Amino acid sequence: MTMATRFSHFSEVPPGWWRWRNFSPREVACRHCGELVVVETFLNRLQHMRDIWGEPLVITSAYRCPIHNALVGGAPLSEHKLAKAGDIRLPSPPRKDRLIDTARRCGFTGLGVNYQTFLHVDIGRERTW
Repeated sequence: MTMATRFSHFSEVPPGWWRWRNFSPREVACRHCGELVVVETFLNRLQHMRDIWGEPLVITSAYRCPIHNALVGGAPLSEHKLAKAGDIRLPSPPRKDRLIDTARRCGFTGLGVNYQTFLHVDIGRERTW
């Protein structure tokens, strides 16, 4: 079981507690209400991916509260609701395959590769769609 730390709002993260240097609590918090759930395994892999990629990764969606997930039409059992998923804005088309390969190398096991504007990555069961 993956442990999670919950903050009712991203602004409640204590100074010095956050250690993922290329991402902010706000960036991975729910866009609907600001709630933040931290699963270290997910964020460690995301940071590792950023380190290998060598350029900013724009997170368009990470943790989603159940209300936000429903509003955006997310799957009822979405890994986003467990803070184990993120959507990353795609770079220019020729580099999409490199981004997917980087995500795999960093240990992401769920990959949504058929979206036009983003790559979905998660640490749930192994699958690609």
